[in-house]
Formats: sequence, C-alpha cells, structure tokens
Amino acid sequence: MSDIQFVELNTELLEGMGSFCLRSKKKSAGYQNKTNWLKERFDHGLKYIQLTENDKQVGFIEYTDGENSSRVVKADHYLVIHCLWVSETGKGYGSKLIQKCLEDAKQQSKLGVVVVTNPETSWAPSKEIFLRNDFQLVDNAPYDFELLAHPFDICSPLPVFPTNWWERVKRFQDLTILRTFQCPYVEIATENILTGAKKLGIKANIIDLKNREELMELSPTPYGIFSVIFKGELITFHRLTVHSVIKRLKELI
Repeated sequence: MSDIQFVELNTELLEGMGSFCLRSKKKSAGYQNKTNWLKERFDHGLKYIQLTENDKQVGFIEYTDGENSSRVVKADHYLVIHCLWVSETGKGYGSKLIQKCLEDAKQQSKLGVVVVTNPETSWAPSKEIFLRNDFQLVDNAPYDFELLAHPFDICSPLPVFPTNWWERVKRFQDLTILRTFQCPYVEIATENILTGAKKLGIKANIIDLKNREELMELSPTPYGIFSVIFKGELITFHRLTVHSVIKRLKELI
C-alpha cells in the first residue's frame, strides 16, 4: 500500500529535502536563487508543499495570498497558486495538491483560490486539471493567458487581470529583461537572452522586480516572473534557446 504524505516546507526542511524544480542541479545559480526566494517568503504566508509517495518526491504546489502573489492579478482575499508540478500524470497527484490548497484557503477564511494558466508553455500549469477540480474561467489576457478561479461563494467578487498590457509593453524600446527568482529556470532563461543578444551586438537591460508593487506596475504579462521586451514587442515570457532568441531579435531589428 502506498504511503502518501503532504510535507509543508519551511527553511529547515528546505535545506534538508530541497525544492522540487531543478533539484538535480542544487549547486546551480537558478536553484540557489529559488531557495533564497522561498526563504524570504515563508514568513509572509507562502506555502510550498511537496507530495511524497513512499518517501519519494512526486509533486509539489506553491501558493500564497493574493496580496503577496508573484502573478499579476487582482485577487485580494484569495489564495493564488504559483506552480503545480507532478512527476507522473494519471495518479491523482495534482488533484490531491489542489484539494490541499482549497482546504487551506477555507481554513484561512479566504474567498477562494485562483491560478494563471497558458496553453503555450509548460511554465504555467495546465488548466484542464483545474477545470476538473471545479475551477472556472473568469478572465483572460493577451498572449493566451487565462485566469481560473474557484470561489467558495457565488456572491464573492471575482479576481481579475489588469487591462493595460499594451501600455506596459510599449514603454520599453531597448532590449529589457524583467524578472524575479520565483522560478529556478529564470537564470537559464536570462543567460540565453544575454548570449543571443551579445551575438547580435545588442545590449540588454535587466530589471529585477523587488516587490509586488513593481511587479503589478511593470510586468507586461500576468505570469510576472520573466518577460523580455524589445522595441515595444514582447519577445517571450518563458525560456528560449539561444537560436530562438537570435531569430526573434533579428525579426525586430
């Protein structure tokens, strides 16, 4: 019989178990950045919960208060899911983690739970599993972003995206990377942009978003943690290969 357990990480457990993503490269800059990012936010309500089966890590979920979220969404009094990953589909791991988050939201007297999805990248959770867990589509944004919510009361106000996405993109003409370290792969994604830009003789500016206020003001997508803009056009919000970076930049030169 399988022994399935939820393990809520804190600073001490994080040092022992490690985080789920990029765990095969614990000495990498991306992994260390993510670890430090988590430690800074545990005391501010962020939950990072791993699912284990027979003491083996099989998935995790990360979520926090809407007021402190790394997603660009107006979701006060909701919990916002940042990430949901499982090592194997079809075993119910994802639903168990979602239900854990929903139970936590009820215990905290939240209005519900929300998540940002996008079918164009594996960096964002897949919406299908949330629809199976009674989430509903409540808003959308450019670049195929969707906002799904699970309100506990039909009378509760629903979360929404901002609406000024095009204004955010157009304010940047130089090659600009906006990022946080909520995802360990941001470091690799940044390196690929810088390498591709250097081959074309283009200087890149990096803006490390320091807090939620900057995130809500500057991020050109709901995803929030990584965006690349050049000449008022969004290049990407997820990792590209160096070849793809060069190709995309050449299109805009």
